[in-house]
Amino acid sequence: MSDLVQLGGVSGHLAKPSGHGPWPAIIVIQEWWGLDNQTKSIADRFAKEGYLAFAPDLYHGELAKLGDGETAQRLVQKYGPTAVNDLQKVFDALKNHPDCNGKIGSVGFCFGGRMSLSLSVTRPVNAVCTFYGGGMQQVFDQLRTNLKAPVLGLFGDKDQSIPVGTVEQFDKLLDEVGVEHEVVVYPNSGHAFFRDTDPNVYKPEAAKDAWERAKKFFKKHLN
Repeated sequence: MSDLVQLGGVSGHLAKPSGHGPWPAIIVIQEWWGLDNQTKSIADRFAKEGYLAFAPDLYHGELAKLGDGETAQRLVQKYGPTAVNDLQKVFDALKNHPDCNGKIGSVGFCFGGRMSLSLSVTRPVNAVCTFYGGGMQQVFDQLRTNLKAPVLGLFGDKDQSIPVGTVEQFDKLLDEVGVEHEVVVYPNSGHAFFRDTDPNVYKPEAAKDAWERAKKFFKKHLN
C-alpha cells in the first residue's frame, strides 16, 4: 500500500495487492466530500481482492468535512467539469501501467457514481459500477448512445438525493441499450448506505450484500 502518487498527472491513492502483478485495475471514485479515508479504504479493500486500485483526488487537495454539504457542493461545482478529463487521464495511465494487465473497471459513490458512468462512455472500461450515483440522469443521453460496458447499479429505496423514478428509468435505459446489467435497490436504505464511517447512514446488511455483488461483478468481467 502507498498513499498519494501520480497517475497521468492526477494525484491519488494507489493500493496494490500483495505479490507480483500485473493485475486488473479498478478506479475508485470519491463521494462529493472528496478523497477521504473512506474512499481510500475502499481502494484498499479492492487491492486485497487482487486488483490494482487507484482512487484519484478529483478535488486536487481540497476536501469537505463530512456533513458540510455547502462546501461539498462548491467543490462539485468547481471540479465537476474537469473530473471526467482527470478520470480519462487515469484510465490511459493505468492502461500503460506495468502493474496493470489491461483490464480496467470503475466504481463510484454518490458524485463518483455519476463520474463512473461518465468515464464508461468516454473510455473502453471493461465493467462499470455505480453506488447511488447522484445526478446520473445528466448522463442518460450519453449512456444511450455510447455505453458498451456491463453495469452494476446499487441504490437505496430511501435515497432522497435521487429523484423518484430515476432508478427505474436507469434500469429501463440499460435494457434499451442492451448491455449486461443488474440494478439493485435495497429496502430501508438511504443515500450513502455503504459508508461504514457514518452510523447515521450506514446500513450493514445492504453494504455487505452490495460488496459481495461488486466483487462478483468485477471478478466476472475483469478476471
